[in-house]
Amino acid sequence: MIKVQTEDFNQQVQYDRLRQASHTGAVVTFTGLVRDINQGEKISALTLEHYPAMTEKALADIVEQAKLRWSIINATVIHRVGELQLLDQIVFVGVASLHRGDAFAACEFIMDYLKTQAPFWKKETNSVGESYWVDARESDQTALSKWDIV
Repeated sequence: MIKVQTEDFNQQVQYDRLRQASHTGAVVTFTGLVRDINQGEKISALTLEHYPAMTEKALADIVEQAKLRWSIINATVIHRVGELQLLDQIVFVGVASLHRGDAFAACEFIMDYLKTQAPFWKKETNSVGESYWVDARESDQTALSKWDIV
């Protein structure tokens, strides 16, 4: 399941959905939150924008790549857009597999891709009300390089 939405998501509902498939032996999930600080600056809000058709296709493509690399029974990616407040949930990635190793690796792979390649644009608002677009971090590119993605 791939969803891009403004509304919040329920982690428990998503986890329960992933674990229902036959032969599931492991479910690994990741939930990203809006931090109150980024690169040393206090943040008060985050706005995420995207191109709807392109974003869903990009997310579906990376899940398919993960399925080719690891034995995945089911995967869920939910990414929120719009204006988010501190500690709001931004992203949920969940992977169900027969074994934990595949589930952990696939979840990390999907998240590394999301941070660097998915067509989302982030605008942060700092504690004094100034807004600015955020560039991708070098550490995210380094994380992606371990998967040999161009």
